[in-house]
Amino acid sequence: MILAIGEILVDIFPHYRRIGGAPFNFAYHAGHLGMDVTFISRVGDDEPGADIFAMLAQNGFKTEFIQIDRHHETGRVIVTPDQQGGHEFEILPDAAYDFIDLPDNPEDISGGKTIDLIYFGTLAQRTAQGFNSIQAFLNKRPAGSKCFYDINLRPGQFSDAIIRKSLDNTDILKLNSDELAYLRHMFRREDTDTRMARWLMQNCGIEMVSLTKGADGSDIITAGDQQHAGVPDAEIADTVGAGDAYAAVLATGLLKGLPLEKILSIAARFASKICTIKGAVPDDTAFYEPFRKQLSGDINA
Repeated sequence: MILAIGEILVDIFPHYRRIGGAPFNFAYHAGHLGMDVTFISRVGDDEPGADIFAMLAQNGFKTEFIQIDRHHETGRVIVTPDQQGGHEFEILPDAAYDFIDLPDNPEDISGGKTIDLIYFGTLAQRTAQGFNSIQAFLNKRPAGSKCFYDINLRPGQFSDAIIRKSLDNTDILKLNSDELAYLRHMFRREDTDTRMARWLMQNCGIEMVSLTKGADGSDIITAGDQQHAGVPDAEIADTVGAGDAYAAVLATGLLKGLPLEKILSIAARFASKICTIKGAVPDDTAFYEPFRKQLSGDINA
């Protein structure tokens, strides 16, 4: 079982809007890739919140632990394409996901199931309430549960204290080159990417670092191994959510016990495929079928 905690929101593009939020994207992908996923978040009692529930119900996504906030609006992000082919994000403050109510005992959510992996990020910790609530929850995680920290640093939405505490509660760290550069600056290191990743592992008790590097591909680094994957060719519609797609395959492959080389290959292909659609999640769940087969060990997929 995967337990994902964090924001679900509305990404507002110049000519359309999509449901987003890294933890939601991750949970949605992992669920459609065949994993048992529980997602904890919070939306407003408003039109975007109602649209979110309608979309999730239509796609068979469990909403049991998505809370409704009567006092704060559903999270919104204004997404603007930049000249380099990426995007700029204006993340609006005081959103419902800043006030997620977490139980004192993680096992109150699991329904008696073993929580194999807890996914969390940085944005939902941007307020004192969010930070204290998530960290207290992680501190009480069941023995054997792994914490997957998808760092997802957004300008103006984090502090070094949030990052440091989150790293202390991390078993698997996923980040991109810019985020690794920030950690290098934060810890006053001048290491190469690989040496910095291993330094984080040694000093924060992290078992694995997953580093995405844009056009330069991606790496998985462990204490005794390092694997690399390139970027498959794709006709890009937009790149929003590619990292979340990658993270979902990484978590799924690890929990299924697949070799790192195979996980990397599937993750790179799935992230590349997500870039061919507008928004972070596909409208058609058939999109997932070949990747679900690959992750299940179907050699013909």
